[in-house]
Amino acid sequence: MEGKQAQVQVWFDSQCPLCTKEIAFMKRLDWFKRIDFIDIYTTTDCPLDSRQLLERFHAQEKGQPIVDGAEAFTVLWRHLPLLKPLGVLARTPLVLKMLERAYVQFLRIRPTLQRYLGG
Repeated sequence: MEGKQAQVQVWFDSQCPLCTKEIAFMKRLDWFKRIDFIDIYTTTDCPLDSRQLLERFHAQEKGQPIVDGAEAFTVLWRHLPLLKPLGVLARTPLVLKMLERAYVQFLRIRPTLQRYLGG
């Protein structure tokens, strides 16, 4: 996003069909343009090694450290009006722990999903 209103940066893999579909959906939900969606293949200013960014989902809320996995999703959700309640609920340690477990399980099947989607 070009504007100065971005409250969150999200790094994504534009070469992953699953990731690009998900990011396209999140962009449609970003009504107030608070998210800066950064393609790790086109940026020259990556705060982490690109391999790290490819392994797990990463986000950074303005003025906060970079987080990954389920916690990164919760940061993103809190800035999307329709998903904000889920993002707030996910701040609860038990909920975040369950989401992280689900995310780790998803990472195990991600390669299969990518092949299925043509990636």
